[in-house]
Amino acid sequence: MHLMTALEQFHIQPVVHGSIARGDVTKKSDVDIFIAESPSSFLIEAALEKANQPIISRFIVQATPNYAMKGHIMTDESTSVSFPLMSMRRVEREFYRFGGEASLSELQENFRRAGVDKRLMLIEPTAAGHVESSILGREEHVAKVLGISVETVLDRVHALLKRDEVGRTGVFIKKELDVDETFELALKKMAEEKPAVRRRMRTGN
Repeated sequence: MHLMTALEQFHIQPVVHGSIARGDVTKKSDVDIFIAESPSSFLIEAALEKANQPIISRFIVQATPNYAMKGHIMTDESTSVSFPLMSMRRVEREFYRFGGEASLSELQENFRRAGVDKRLMLIEPTAAGHVESSILGREEHVAKVLGISVETVLDRVHALLKRDEVGRTGVFIKKELDVDETFELALKKMAEEKPAVRRRMRTGN
């Protein structure tokens, strides 16, 4: 909430997604903050600096050649702030709702959101905890519960089942930025060097 408050003070609207939003959080859970409507990376970093929040590393990440590139700012080993560096497809944006996402005001009110974990279990919060159920064979129902498209649910099912079969395959691109390098400048350099990056920036898909 400290990080999200710092961002909102700069008129940036973050959400937290994953187990923290769902409520099935453990001591080992990562803190993943996402900014869907991203301003310049300078404003994000300025907000963190004003809140005296250290930044230990910065990366540009692209999960697959078709996915939007995102900026990732790590404030510690388990906490990240991420934001798109180019337009996202609907499936990409709904990825966060698939896993469960919550706003700062919802966290402050101790409100939790339903979402799906990496086991493909739907986590539905209750007054006393949560209920878990498999989403396999129930994709249309899960899409309605989460308010997202069936396409997104099917995409995530395919990706997570494939990961179970072949193991974690990493990401397509992961580039760490130099200390004096901005996200925008690093992306411009990559676009000049890689035709696939230029195409993704131009077409949005």
